[in-house]
Amino acid sequence: MNAVDGWISDGLGKVASVTMGQSPDSKFYSEEPTGLPFLQGCSEFRARTPNPVLYCSQVKKVAEAGSILFSVRAPVGKINIANKEYIIGRGLAAILATGIDPGYLEHFLTYCEPKFRNASQGSTFEAINSVELNNWKLRFPISRSEQTKIAEILSTVDRAIEQTEALIAKQQRIKTGLMHDLLTRGIDEQGNLRSEETHQFKDSPLGRIPVEWNAEPLSSIVDLQVGYAFKSSWFSEDGIRLLRGENVGNGRSDWKDRKYLPDSIASKFLDYELAAGDLIIGMDRTFTKQGFKVSLLREEDIPSLLVQRVGRFRPLSVSVGFMRLLIQSPAYRRELLLQQKGMDIPHLSKSEILSPIVPIPQSINEMNEISSRMQTFERAEQGNSDQLQKLYSLKTALMQDLMTGKKRVTALLNETEVMNG
Repeated sequence: MNAVDGWISDGLGKVASVTMGQSPDSKFYSEEPTGLPFLQGCSEFRARTPNPVLYCSQVKKVAEAGSILFSVRAPVGKINIANKEYIIGRGLAAILATGIDPGYLEHFLTYCEPKFRNASQGSTFEAINSVELNNWKLRFPISRSEQTKIAEILSTVDRAIEQTEALIAKQQRIKTGLMHDLLTRGIDEQGNLRSEETHQFKDSPLGRIPVEWNAEPLSSIVDLQVGYAFKSSWFSEDGIRLLRGENVGNGRSDWKDRKYLPDSIASKFLDYELAAGDLIIGMDRTFTKQGFKVSLLREEDIPSLLVQRVGRFRPLSVSVGFMRLLIQSPAYRRELLLQQKGMDIPHLSKSEILSPIVPIPQSINEMNEISSRMQTFERAEQGNSDQLQKLYSLKTALMQDLMTGKKRVTALLNETEVMNG
């Protein structure tokens, strides 16, 4: 890397104190608040500060409040900030800035996280030791005020990200409540949510529903097309993407791992050609740590072909919007999760995916109104999600520019000095 005027490079141990964790005897662990909160590794890390579940009365290695909690085992490089004193185990190190701005150090370590991960993967056990961590090279401006200004800029973006994430989380809670009301009460002729005080309801396998509705298996209104078993010998380096189980994400597709089919072969399987707006489901391991493997395809997902063990929902006697609402509802997810339990390798068949009982209004107009209201809400929600992605991209670009000295903040510092003068 080219030298930057006014910047230096030094080992982490020269500008910060590094305390490697040491695990106490497990007999001193407790779920009761006895002693100090204990962190063995990064499993209790949250967005910025940890949420410990254990306490320990045997003090060995302590992270001071304000220090950076650094994961030294897989995933190496993940960080949190100690909002209080913590006893730390072998999976963590505590890093306390001594000769560098603490905020700058935090952002620089975040910037280096992928590099820590790559450096540690060469060992048998993915980890980084004390010598490697202390010798890790940092690049930073000599001027403390420049360090602080860089940290301020990046922290401003972080706060915008946190606020947007909080807004999205709030919208998700509201969406869950709205979805529940729409799928249990519906909308009357005047455009209002029904109430048992003013409308007639009846008992059903789903509980109380409007008398105008039915409760039937999803298969009565929706079909599922299962993908084709394309031969691996047909795969090529380019062509039409194959949408496999690995590509079905939580809400949207994931194309990190791609396989292709030559155009000459793909043209013979037009029945399996996917379109923007299709709702697909992964039939293997449908429920993962990342969520429910149902994706709504977008323009950027096309062209692609449907592969075996992936299904495409197709409405029979309901609108596309109402079908999506049913399948994405928490009630449907709960019923489907019950189908998957007890399996060694979680797998759902077509009949199992279509078997849950769902609420069905008899009026197409009501179905359309229900889905229209949800789509209006989702458009606003998507706007915030798009804004969040822009903020993530901005943060990445700023870190690349500011942490390398490619872009300097000296002009901002000069403006501040003039204003203060």
